[in-house]
Amino acid sequence: MSVKSQTAVIRFGLGLRLGESVPADPIAWLQGQLAQAGAPPDGPTVEQALRARTEQQAMRQAEAAAQAAATPPSAPAAPPPPGPQPGPLTDMTRAENLAWATRRLTAEQPFRERLVDFWMNHFTVSRRNGAAAAIVGCLERDAIRPHVTGRFADMLVAVTTHPAMLIYLDNAASVGPNSPIGLRQRRGLNENLAREVLELHSLSPAGGYTQGDVQELARILTGLSVAGQQEPFGFVWRPQTHEPGEKSLLGRRFGEGQEQISAALRFLGSHPATYRHLAVKLARHFVADQPPPEAVRAVQQALQASEGDLGAACRALIALPQAWDPPLGKLRTPQDHVLAACRAVGLPPERADMVIGGLAALGQPLWNAPQPNGWGDVAAEWSGPEALMRRVDWMYTLAGRIGRVEPAAAVEAGLGPFAKAETVAAMRGAGSVRDAVTLMLASPEFMHR
Repeated sequence: MSVKSQTAVIRFGLGLRLGESVPADPIAWLQGQLAQAGAPPDGPTVEQALRARTEQQAMRQAEAAAQAAATPPSAPAAPPPPGPQPGPLTDMTRAENLAWATRRLTAEQPFRERLVDFWMNHFTVSRRNGAAAAIVGCLERDAIRPHVTGRFADMLVAVTTHPAMLIYLDNAASVGPNSPIGLRQRRGLNENLAREVLELHSLSPAGGYTQGDVQELARILTGLSVAGQQEPFGFVWRPQTHEPGEKSLLGRRFGEGQEQISAALRFLGSHPATYRHLAVKLARHFVADQPPPEAVRAVQQALQASEGDLGAACRALIALPQAWDPPLGKLRTPQDHVLAACRAVGLPPERADMVIGGLAALGQPLWNAPQPNGWGDVAAEWSGPEALMRRVDWMYTLAGRIGRVEPAAAVEAGLGPFAKAETVAAMRGAGSVRDAVTLMLASPEFMHR
């Protein structure tokens, strides 16, 4: 087993699955995943998810009314039952979670799945916003997955105008002050989406935008809204809330109307400062917490030369010597660690619930980042003593629930040539198979990619 082949599946993929072989040609293996997407996953549409949310809310309200009618006035109100309550949306959410985990446990294109998760974190929509929680999976299927090797500007347009993002960052309620609705109801702009598009999704603060640019972009984005609780469920264009007149964004003039929204977003998505920002984030994720300037420069040049082609940026990443040497240079996030561990021990797809439980136990629950800037991508975010002890505890739990696994086979899948002699020796002296597997999964080398 070559070091480069094992590096490919660890650094660029999700870790080798028990029983699988490393690619004979790691470069060709990665490039093949960039060249052709696999079959798109099934899942509920935005309309179906929002309808299920409305139905569940109505069901809860009916249950509460019936309980109130049956409770004597002097009796104390019964506390709500603990945990998620059954209903169409709860069932749909559980199915979405399991489908996400199953796809990554069995992925035939793990590099592509890592890219999907990278961009989902870049364009964070969190389930902490209850109104958007139902359609986060739709965002992945509709706006992220189709564009991971396409042009970034196309992804930026698709994500910014998706109902999940419009709800999460409050643009669905933003009203142009001089629009018919704004003048009649004295309502105004919500700048949240515009600010995050500029700060997090495109230019970054290094791009030199001003508060005036935030306000102008917020004016441009008015009219993009969502029907979340009535027909037609999903995206709606509301011209009566769109700010009329010309706007100036970073010195560029844009007119009014829905087409100008797309034009403004494509302008931001192809800006040199955006390419620089994306290059830093990609190099940080795949190369090092503090990426070498030459690595950032190579990815940035690939984006500029290809007019924002993300496939070209990934091919530039693969060609970087720093992306391969030294190996195991990045601390795995909890998501990385849980997925790699479950794949290394051959967790069967029907136990995908363990993946979801592991993410929650280790502090990175699926699609649940605390802020719009997403989960951290550097070791300092995840390397506290308590956090690392939780990893060890959960790896012991996993090792106790997987059935019979040959430790030597798990080491071969999980670490291959990166297994340290002291780890192998400790495993051989372990008192049980469970202890031996735990030692491997919690070893310093397995915590890195």
